[in-house]
Amino acid sequence: MTQTMYNNASHIYKDVQQPYRNLYIYYIEGRLSSKVNITDRCFIGNWEEDNFSFLFFSQPSDKLVNRLLQKHPHLTLIDNYNMTYDEWQGGHTQQVSAGGFIIAPPWEKQIDTSPEDTCIALDPGVVFGTGTHPTTSHCLEAIDMVFRNETIESALDLGTGTGLLALAIAKSGCKKVLAVDLNFLAAHTTEKNIRLNQLENRVFSVCGRAEDFISYPVDLVIANIHYDVLQHLINYKFFSEKKFFIISGQLRSQAKKVLQKLSTYPVTIIKKWEHTGIWHTFLVKNCSIKKQAII
Repeated sequence: MTQTMYNNASHIYKDVQQPYRNLYIYYIEGRLSSKVNITDRCFIGNWEEDNFSFLFFSQPSDKLVNRLLQKHPHLTLIDNYNMTYDEWQGGHTQQVSAGGFIIAPPWEKQIDTSPEDTCIALDPGVVFGTGTHPTTSHCLEAIDMVFRNETIESALDLGTGTGLLALAIAKSGCKKVLAVDLNFLAAHTTEKNIRLNQLENRVFSVCGRAEDFISYPVDLVIANIHYDVLQHLINYKFFSEKKFFIISGQLRSQAKKVLQKLSTYPVTIIKKWEHTGIWHTFLVKNCSIKKQAII
């Protein structure tokens, strides 16, 4: 693993308190206009999915939400929920180790590291992606494998979520990483984690469609993404023009289709990962490309 100046854990984890205890979630039919700006200090963010919005607050915010609904009659409150942060994340958010990386929330006071570890401070907010999912840990292992023997100067992380994989790529020595997610809250969370790790000069967060960025000339593409998006990406000629790509997040039947498509390209599958026969990850090298340009 390439060591960088960002491996100093004591510099990253400095007097940061756990900002989330309880979550107050308002499930709304309809999407907020981009012009709506909720400035309340308790507002955490808005997760939009299809024609629905999930507003997250750290305190009960019934009055504020009611005013919002009155002002925007196209919005309808469906339900509201109160849960702890750990309940939302599916468990206690804590230090995770995978592929030579140590991922920890910045409010952790005691970080167990060794000189070989690369530390990443990660505040997932209310976005999923703390490093515990097997597809994420397999991607981190794949990143570690690539950077042991290759020089990767540019990369795309498609469906970046919290930005974890993009940060891992940058901390491994990559000069330019573009982290893309269609969800604004995910892109915003990634931007916060970029600043948290002081990687503003290496990692750039963008809110947009993966299809709109796959043509960028980069050395490495990571797509830990739903198959309904991936199936379109792998049909673009630009996808097969990358030097390396890591494909993950695929179920068994989807992985078979991915392998069938890859067999039509001049590539070598360096390694396959699977978890309980369900989740599949592939590290793939393009045999016909020597070097790519930097974004």
